[in-house]
Amino acid sequence: MLSSVAERVYWLGRYLERAENAARLLKVYSNMLFDLPRGSNLDWSTLIDISGSHANYKEHYDNYDEKSVLNFLFSDAKNPNSIFACLVLARENARTSREIIPSETWEQVNALYYTIKENINPRIGRASRYALLEEIIADSQRIEGMFVSSMSHNQAYSFIELGRKLERADMTSRLVDVGSINLIPAFAGKSEQNSFLEPYENIVWINVLRCIGAFQAYRQQVHNRVSGNLVVRFLLQDEEFPRAIGFCLSALVESLERLPNNDDVKRAVARVKRISREVDVESLLQRGLLEFIDELQISIADIHEEISRIWFSPETIQNAE
Repeated sequence: MLSSVAERVYWLGRYLERAENAARLLKVYSNMLFDLPRGSNLDWSTLIDISGSHANYKEHYDNYDEKSVLNFLFSDAKNPNSIFACLVLARENARTSREIIPSETWEQVNALYYTIKENINPRIGRASRYALLEEIIADSQRIEGMFVSSMSHNQAYSFIELGRKLERADMTSRLVDVGSINLIPAFAGKSEQNSFLEPYENIVWINVLRCIGAFQAYRQQVHNRVSGNLVVRFLLQDEEFPRAIGFCLSALVESLERLPNNDDVKRAVARVKRISREVDVESLLQRGLLEFIDELQISIADIHEEISRIWFSPETIQNAE
């Protein structure tokens, strides 16, 4: 297949997954407003940290308040990673790949785009926003199901899966750091923030799991209370839950087997596997997650760079039978 076609369907997968992940994150983060004790305030700048968009955000907004952050991540066209911007790009990639993907998939992507376009509003209320986020998540899962059940599992499908699973691993790696109690700034009148917030740390970890629909799977497999070290180990290393990094990496290898010239990409995937499997989670949490997350993120980005170099270079055309 032409490298340009492979690149389009790869980014179709990435943008659809990115929009769904952002919707999940905004939905669950908003839910924490009701779970945390009275007098606490969520640090909304954490959502900008997760998206890696601080520089862009500061160009257009002065404060990290709820309204500004949610507008930036949901509907701001100036943010290339906003949900709406991702759906615009996903729709364009689907439109130009209609001869490759199932027709009903294109129709569903197009319908989702118009639903969001017609309903986004900077003044949207919490209830309406919540319903819209749920619709994005449900439609994204419906689209994924259409790919799985209605598309030949050929090379085009493999590139879609590479995009989806790589984007999913990337988001899960970012969420691992969300469990930090720094999500919640100091309570007014409380001099010892950490000891006061300790009983609520598990609430944060539960919401991290719920963000990717992992709470029930975690309880079934871990058979223990929710705690930071167990959640981090589950999200990094579990090979059975579809949004755990371990599972996503194994799925990447499976998709790569259907593609030619895959050795360099497989080596890049193996490096991320080694990093996530060999980490000592307990000591990691004690010294902080920042350095580890940075290394993990760089290694995941290396997978994308190898994919682009091998299959998407302008001078490279793969003529797949």
